[in-house]
Amino acid sequence: MLNFIWGGMLILGIIWGLCSGKSAEITTSLLNGGKDAVNLAITMAGIISFWCGIMKIAEKGGIIKGIAKRLMPVMKFLFPQVPKNHKAMQYIATNLAANFLGLGWAATPAGLMAMKELQDLNKDKTIASRAMCMFMIINMSSVQLISVNIFAYRAQYLSQNPSEIILPSIIATCASTIAGIVAALIYERRFGK
Repeated sequence: MLNFIWGGMLILGIIWGLCSGKSAEITTSLLNGGKDAVNLAITMAGIISFWCGIMKIAEKGGIIKGIAKRLMPVMKFLFPQVPKNHKAMQYIATNLAANFLGLGWAATPAGLMAMKELQDLNKDKTIASRAMCMFMIINMSSVQLISVNIFAYRAQYLSQNPSEIILPSIIATCASTIAGIVAALIYERRFGK
């Protein structure tokens, strides 16, 4: 559906530009957009490589396990249906740690494995369990200390201070995560079985 929306907007924009006699600007924008996309991809590839390497070092050095251990009281509150030492808890902790560091691409494999493990625990395989829903909400809202993607975009477009968004980013992601958790808990109490 989203592909149709973006495709439709693109086509309408080109048609509008042609009808208003701005074909030269359309051509220039298309060429510059392609160049900017390649430059951004190269910038992001470097940043992704760096942070994925940092994540691997953190994993090998036991930092991820340490974060998981510290997160356990919170995780037991949020996921009471999941046994304490289950693999799902480690994958959830890894996913949360990666998201906390702003590494959404590094969080994805752990998130997929967490969902697979949560599905194994799920009694009714046709609908998502409470733990799966809560994990999805937390994963999508994800508290971020460092928004690496936004830093990269801001640096790419020559921001004077790409890191000035740290505090607003922390506030926004904390608010979205808290709102998501509260909404899920209210919904669960009100409509849960």
